[in-house]
Amino acid sequence: MAQPLMPHATASWLVDNTALSFEQIAEFCGLHILEVQAIADDTAATKLTGRDPVRAHELTMEEIEKGQADPDYRMKMSKGPEQVRRTKGPRYTPVSKRQDKPDGIAWIIRNHPEISDGAIGKLIGTTRNTIAAIRDRSHWNIANIVAKDPVTLGLTTQRELDAAVAKAAKAAGIEAPVDTRLEGDREALLEQLRAEREAASREDAGVVESDGGFVDPFKR
Repeated sequence: MAQPLMPHATASWLVDNTALSFEQIAEFCGLHILEVQAIADDTAATKLTGRDPVRAHELTMEEIEKGQADPDYRMKMSKGPEQVRRTKGPRYTPVSKRQDKPDGIAWIIRNHPEISDGAIGKLIGTTRNTIAAIRDRSHWNIANIVAKDPVTLGLTTQRELDAAVAKAAKAAGIEAPVDTRLEGDREALLEQLRAEREAASREDAGVVESDGGFVDPFKR
């Protein structure tokens, strides 16, 4: 399925400018719902600058309106310009995040030892020598390396990490771990987030709460 050229920036814009559910935004942008939640909560590694998918001809207002009217609707991407994709070479990582790579590598080594060095290199965009140095603790900066989730650091996406874990587990003949972070209260969390966004929208529109009800401040 086609995805926006800049999925995280697009998700940030959709969170700030529409009433779409996190599920709809995650599906359209090809992200994990936890990534969208992090963007909405401003807990992502860096503050994202939103990218308008309508102006980029990747999404129409009609599709957004359909999605806002029906939480189960899955938006369809407009046919935009051909995107240039890298087919060879290591993943590009912004300079500002390169210092975080050792922390992300250490997290994968500790939590998913079944993932090969080659797979880690593709996920993080690093070399086998660096991974080996962190693994055997001979890295020059090993004393300052703290294992941190590479998804939270913005070095990879949750979907890519989950896919690497599943592939490595299958190759090793073990059962892949299941993401249960939202199990049980997933729907409750989504409902709460939607309610908070709706309340914020009403407040922005000049509606204030008084004695358990809502009144228009201009009608006094």
